[in-house]
Amino acid sequence: MLSSTVGRLFAGVLVLMVLTTGIGLVLLWPEGESRLDLGPGLTAKTERAEVLRIVESPCSGLDGTCRGVAVRVGTGPDRGQITAFQLGLGGLDPPLEVGESLRIAREASIPGERELSYTLVDFERRSPMLWLAVAFAVLVVVFGRLRGALSLVGLAASLVVVLAFVLPGILSGEPPLAVATVGALAIMLVTILLTHGAGPKAVAATLGTAASLLLTVALAVVFTGLTNLTGLASEEATILAVNASGVSLQGLLLAGMVIAALGVLDDVTVSQASTVLALRAANPAQGFGTLFRRALEVGRDHVSATVNTLVLAYVGASLPALLILSSTRLGLGETLNSEVVAKEIVATLVGSIGLIAAVPITTALAVLLSARLEPEALAGADHGHSH
Repeated sequence: MLSSTVGRLFAGVLVLMVLTTGIGLVLLWPEGESRLDLGPGLTAKTERAEVLRIVESPCSGLDGTCRGVAVRVGTGPDRGQITAFQLGLGGLDPPLEVGESLRIAREASIPGERELSYTLVDFERRSPMLWLAVAFAVLVVVFGRLRGALSLVGLAASLVVVLAFVLPGILSGEPPLAVATVGALAIMLVTILLTHGAGPKAVAATLGTAASLLLTVALAVVFTGLTNLTGLASEEATILAVNASGVSLQGLLLAGMVIAALGVLDDVTVSQASTVLALRAANPAQGFGTLFRRALEVGRDHVSATVNTLVLAYVGASLPALLILSSTRLGLGETLNSEVVAKEIVATLVGSIGLIAAVPITTALAVLLSARLEPEALAGADHGHSH
């Protein structure tokens, strides 16, 4: 299916991209332990516990009501033991009900004291999350069938790249932007080629995604510098800075933009490549200009919807910060100028520009690639794509 000169050229570029990404993975692969030590406050081991009883009483020496919570420890060396802690004296104080599952951590023991001493850390929420993930996987397979199953495998591979390469690489001191770019290319290659094979659609989508992703990286670097974004606007960044992690917070901000952009780019590029092949199969006599314009019309509709999705995703992620800022007396200009909002604006616009550019780039590549394909090859290509 890639026997034409253009097809062989594109295939060669794809192979070169695979080799380059592989070399990047080898060079940037994390070695040694993480440089980051968050101390016991954020890394304390927790145990599961069930709430048995809640008793309200006046706070000793303070105004207000405190709650004594009795729990049964469900895991760890104290499994089956009953202990209690008090809420309302500051710190985490969520609404609780009898029977709820919690995560608790044992406090540092006092010499000579034998009584169990635990503190509330969080809710136990892994079980409902697991059932939600199972429901998601079942629905994907039921509706997507083989393609859906392959997309789940691609999703798993993406998570492996993030957990085994991107995060450890950044924590080990490698440049976050370089790690994120190589990781994004690896994710893109695995997910597109695994889900859609190595045919003309996948080749065009892969090359289009790579070109658009590199454009997004360049824009992110330029405008993060021009807007003087430091990466210090979030609580997580403050934790990294306080613990002297050595991680470049600006680089981490750029890395987040790159990974986020990839999530929408591959959807658009696969759609465009699929559209071109479907239009070519319907009328193989179409010239470059006609096919390009018709496919671009479809791409415009897709981009308009996807850009809106991208903007709303960023707004949703930063909604608490926006709520806080909107409750102040700051004007619109000052609110937009604050880094917590400005970084989301830059990320949205950079990602959207990369997304828009992906449409004509991928369309042109797919038109060139399909020009020499035989009708039977076009008919055999899988044009379906679900959103």
